[in-house]
Amino acid sequence: MKIAKRNNPLRRLAGRLSLAFENRSASANLPPAEAFARWARAALQPDVARAEVSLLVVDADEGRALNHDYRGKDYPTNVLSFALNEGEPVPGLPLFGDLVFCAPVVEEEARTQGKTLEAHYAHLTVHGLLHLQGFDHEGDDEAEVMEKLESVILAKLGYANPYAEELV
Repeated sequence: MKIAKRNNPLRRLAGRLSLAFENRSASANLPPAEAFARWARAALQPDVARAEVSLLVVDADEGRALNHDYRGKDYPTNVLSFALNEGEPVPGLPLFGDLVFCAPVVEEEARTQGKTLEAHYAHLTVHGLLHLQGFDHEGDDEAEVMEKLESVILAKLGYANPYAEELV
């Protein structure tokens, strides 16, 4: 799934990260593209020399269709991660991947969880970037590692631990 356009005016080159951002959602509540770039850079692990990532924001219908087509789930979800080669490094190539956010789901989750929309998008961006790098949360041990890493990254960015309520 390729969402980046060759001459995308929002394409950002910043050190190790090349980021393309596209908003196909009717939502006007998005943080600026520069915030997504800052969150994505923060989530890059030290062993990633270069990364090319596309971020796409969609509405519920498109989010539902993508979740159905790629995961067999017939509902929209907050973020989908599509990693080239399932997050395993390909020698000589940068990390490639796409993140797709479903704006209505993210907005509703932020509201029901009592989080700011910015903090929730920051968390989901970090979460998605970690998936692109091969992290997962299928088992308890994997989930614990990933959640701790997310919390450390988000703290460095100035956001609260998104799992604090679950840890109490």
